[in-house]
Amino acid sequence: MGWGWYFIMKCVKKWKIHRPDPEHVAEIRNAGDFSEICCRVLVSQGYIHPQQIADVLNCQQLSDPFLICDMQKAADLLNQAIEDQKKICVYGDYDCDGVMSTVILYSFLAEMGADVSWRIPERSEGYGLNPAVVREMYDAGTELIVTVDNGISAIPESKLIHELGMELIITDHHQPGEELPEALAIVDAHRMDNISPFRLYCGAGIALLLVAAMNDGDLQMAMEQFGDLAAIATIADVVSLTGENRFLVSRGLEYLENTERAGLIALREVSGLSGRTLDAGCVAFGIAPRINAAGRMMSPKLAVELMLTEDPEIAKNLAEQLNQINAERKETEAETVHAIEQQIRQQPELLHERVLLFVGKDWHAGVIGIVASRMQERYGKPCFVMSVQDGHGHCSARSFGRFHIFNALTACADLLEKFGGHPSAGGFSLKEENIPAFRKALQAHAAKNYEDMPFLEVHVACPLEPAIMTPESVDSLQQLAPFGAEHPEPVFLAENVFVQSIQATTNNTHTRMMIRLGNQTYKAMFFSRSPEQTGIIAGRYYHMLVRMKLNEYQGRTSVELTVQDVRPAGLQQIKILNAMQIYDKYCRGEHLPGEYYQAMCPGKPELVMIYQEIAKRPVTSEELAPFVMQRNMNYCKLLLALDIFQELGLITYDPVTDIAECVPVTQKADLENSEILRNIRELAGLK
Repeated sequence: MGWGWYFIMKCVKKWKIHRPDPEHVAEIRNAGDFSEICCRVLVSQGYIHPQQIADVLNCQQLSDPFLICDMQKAADLLNQAIEDQKKICVYGDYDCDGVMSTVILYSFLAEMGADVSWRIPERSEGYGLNPAVVREMYDAGTELIVTVDNGISAIPESKLIHELGMELIITDHHQPGEELPEALAIVDAHRMDNISPFRLYCGAGIALLLVAAMNDGDLQMAMEQFGDLAAIATIADVVSLTGENRFLVSRGLEYLENTERAGLIALREVSGLSGRTLDAGCVAFGIAPRINAAGRMMSPKLAVELMLTEDPEIAKNLAEQLNQINAERKETEAETVHAIEQQIRQQPELLHERVLLFVGKDWHAGVIGIVASRMQERYGKPCFVMSVQDGHGHCSARSFGRFHIFNALTACADLLEKFGGHPSAGGFSLKEENIPAFRKALQAHAAKNYEDMPFLEVHVACPLEPAIMTPESVDSLQQLAPFGAEHPEPVFLAENVFVQSIQATTNNTHTRMMIRLGNQTYKAMFFSRSPEQTGIIAGRYYHMLVRMKLNEYQGRTSVELTVQDVRPAGLQQIKILNAMQIYDKYCRGEHLPGEYYQAMCPGKPELVMIYQEIAKRPVTSEELAPFVMQRNMNYCKLLLALDIFQELGLITYDPVTDIAECVPVTQKADLENSEILRNIRELAGLK
């Protein structure tokens, strides 16, 4: 299409609202000690029989480590290597899981008297083993390499290790390919021949089980020594928090609470967590990001050294360094987001593609994955963020639902230098000259395989009512903790909430509201958004998705809400979501059935009505949606009307904030001058 005006609506997520069957809720409540609200949450997650809960959520111990394939062999080989004083190198990864895995196995081997060193690649070296680092370890006299949190895909590197006369033991938790590396032992619970009852450990979980296996299967010893580290890694690596991982995290958090490890004490201090009861959220948002920041922004060696030191002063210094590095990571991330926002303002049509792809010069490789996740969350589409340096593009991708990242990369493989990933995330590199062709191939793959792209979904446990909003009820939700992947902290629906007041917190960073639900008033917080960014206006009704927590102040305990998503009361979800996809197709110039164009085409009275509403105040498309729907206008018609107004210079629109505002006009605008209106009328068969 010839014009450059496309209205970009705020991402409308698909709220999947569960209304748990009362009979299933009663069955679970009668069979155990769970509260009413906990039973509703469990049923909404698909647990309808007490035995399911016992199997998945009530794990009380780790299973026999020797049930994992090659575990006995690996333990025997390492014990023999210690006795023979072979020169061992533990080779890890630069993320939190890799750091903790390295510390666990290296520490234990050192305590056992092994001649052991450790090595973690810098992010610039790439993930896993590579020929250069293999030769460096060989030159250093290494006789036995033990990988942790990597190695299952190191086919050529394993052959090189064998050719050089070294030995290799692999411990990993990633999915193996059809061919396994050449190694003395391969400990990976995802192997096809594995018989252990649980397979979803992170790398540090496997390392902890190996430590136990080396000491005749003593799991209690392994947990007491390294349960704190394994718990942090399990939370940070976002592996499933079900089954044995729940036990590992629950018990590990207890050890973390009372840890004597100087590095963790110092890290807890700089994270602002001293004196607070630690839960999975404290680790996920306080401790883990600082450990990960080392590998993202500087060197993962700092994090390993922090975990290994026994000197409180050294630990304090290293923890402060990590805290500063994490602050720099946040700043770099914000700069990259800002750069993408500027691209969107200059090329708003980018947001109408099936898959978002943002490309920038010299964006920091350590943050592009985080930024891709943020953009995906903001715009509700799979997102690729690419940094171009020295003639090459390096990209991180994030997805959800049916859109499969690895399949998409495989379809574009002839344009890529190397790539890897799984359904929801991936990474790759390519020559800069191939970026335009890749963009075209990516969109072609999406168009061929996904006529309608998946919607970003939010799973809602149940609607709220006064009976389940008491302090006692909210406190009982801790029966379900720890929360994490595949067992998230529950989100609830608050319907027809009246916003009594709204104001910004210090620095305009967050939003504080007083809201009324039924006959009760609650304090509600909307984090990481200013009042302007929320689009919420005092004196109006909204539907909100919230989490509940307890707030203690001056000896009083009350229920406080944390807002996760919000929309005006009266917004019709299915109509909005369908309209978003149809409008995107129209903006991409794709053919639609004739009746669609007729339904989308706004008439002059409708255009006048919408313009008069915008003239009252700055407004978002989401705020306008109930207004037009109450007048039997569809959402596509609204969006095209906004395009027309923008084309004629009647409004200004910021595609980043989704705010439209009327501008002063000196003369009457003629709607017949709109190329957009003429085009849609022609497509609709109207004069």
